[in-house]
Amino acid sequence: MALITLHNVTVGFGNAPVLENISLSVEPGARACVTGRNGEGKSTLLKVIAGLVPPDAGEVLKDAATRVAYLPQDVPEDRPGTVRDLLRAAVGEAGRAHVAEALMTRLGLPPEQDFNALSGGLRRRVLLGCALAQEPHVLLLDEPTNHLDVESIRWLEGFLASAPFACLFVTHDRAFLRAVARTVFDLDRGLLSGWDCDYSTFLRRKAELLADEAVYWERKSKKLSEEEAWLRRGVKARTCRNEGRVAALMRLRQEFAGRRAQVGSATLSLGAEGRAGDIVYRCEGVTFGYDPERPILRDVSLRILRGERIGILGSNGAGKTTLLNLLLGRLTPQSGSQRLGANVKPAFFDQLRDALNPEATVAENVAEGKEFVTVGGVRKHLFGYLGDFLFTPERARTPVKALSGGERARLLLARLFLNPGNLLVMDEPTNDLDIETLELLEEQLANYGGTLLLVSHDRDFIDHVATSVLVIEEGRVTQFPGGYSDWQTARARQAANAPAPTAEPAAKAAPPRRDNAATRLSYKEQQLLKTLPDEIDRLERLVADLNAQLTAPGADYSALSAQLAETQATLDAAVERYFEVEAKAEALRNGAS
Repeated sequence: MALITLHNVTVGFGNAPVLENISLSVEPGARACVTGRNGEGKSTLLKVIAGLVPPDAGEVLKDAATRVAYLPQDVPEDRPGTVRDLLRAAVGEAGRAHVAEALMTRLGLPPEQDFNALSGGLRRRVLLGCALAQEPHVLLLDEPTNHLDVESIRWLEGFLASAPFACLFVTHDRAFLRAVARTVFDLDRGLLSGWDCDYSTFLRRKAELLADEAVYWERKSKKLSEEEAWLRRGVKARTCRNEGRVAALMRLRQEFAGRRAQVGSATLSLGAEGRAGDIVYRCEGVTFGYDPERPILRDVSLRILRGERIGILGSNGAGKTTLLNLLLGRLTPQSGSQRLGANVKPAFFDQLRDALNPEATVAENVAEGKEFVTVGGVRKHLFGYLGDFLFTPERARTPVKALSGGERARLLLARLFLNPGNLLVMDEPTNDLDIETLELLEEQLANYGGTLLLVSHDRDFIDHVATSVLVIEEGRVTQFPGGYSDWQTARARQAANAPAPTAEPAAKAAPPRRDNAATRLSYKEQQLLKTLPDEIDRLERLVADLNAQLTAPGADYSALSAQLAETQATLDAAVERYFEVEAKAEALRNGAS
């Protein structure tokens, strides 16, 4: 017997219904995800089931004894009380305080910490604990992985796999979808279809369905054009024997008028602004903590080179956002030194969306009253530019406070892409984005000509974008080549005491080799400083070209891989040699002064 049933539910906030004649059943033990583009009504559907939004038509059937817990998409900014206070309040009965204590232990929550002092990820975990504390029969999760660290996401995946309740969730996290979902409810243009399969199978079947739909409407369109041409020619269209054909044409017109076409894809275009120096950022022995007695980051030494795409991983509260703020100069180290390289122009994507004015409209947030914007040196009308990010002119005049989470994320991207800089720093850019926009953003970042620093708990996103990862654990920063999966493989090998890829503290600037007799660079070293930058550029272009060839149909994978490995090794050696000589030159200059 179904725990909850929706029968012909319709909800509308404007001209077209957000949900139209929706029917679904949530069965005991269900593990179902709701998919669809931003604005399709996924969050609205969860709120209808939770009883927070009444339907305009239809009915929601639920037994009075069925407990439903709901985790909202947005994290509240102000909720007084400690973690223990909130969990015990969610439990409700004093005699069940042990449930709250067990959840705090399971979720790794600090019981006496004030909720408002927690990071976004820890707040999210507290809210999840409050939902679980109600011991629901049905758990509704709206973007449950937002702000959660990877370990918490993996714990949640395992927990949901064996939990006794039914779960219906909305998420953009593709790895989470593949691990948890056993049923898919797909919202598309106000209509809901159910797919009794896992997420990967759903993607294949949905692509086939959309292809069939395109063929259907192509045939309809051809038929409509033919009938319109017939009517215009006036071939006895109004005689009795042709009235049926005219009536059929009128019905065809109505069918097209009522058709809701699939929403287009966002059009993102990202280019670097100017060329930075070879060293984008360097720090030595940096230590920082808001409490001097309890540093968050300890003795961090980093060297970030132009063109690197670095993912930053760590648990909630480990110091990922703190590291970004240090790099951007928003925080000052307690000890150690740091500096940005020459001609570095940072641009920052903030996970808390603080850069947006909630009272201003979408258009005002982007252009501050201007009618035109300049994108990549090209002048473009503001509404045309916002249309690339799926904002209609009507939506562009809407205050930001009325936008969904996904729309706010797209708006922040629209602002950011107007001034992308050449050092792009992104803190949780994937939160609330639909999967189509997420995949497009991946493509743009992978082709970005500048340097990228990226904090994200989306494992697929890190794997698809990053060339290396910085892992923050207990205040220490360690660098690994590759993405999230490569780091996990390295950790597994280390745990098994097998030979593992080298994992060393993030590279320090190469120390100069001091020679008491040396007071200047040799002629060969001077020549290297002049010629190596061009040689490094040539090798970088060759590496990029070989990577492109590897993806081409019919490529000789074996030969190209060998050539790529050899070229990459030559490039790495050239970069190391350049920095060794550059460091020596800098030391000599400092000694002379």
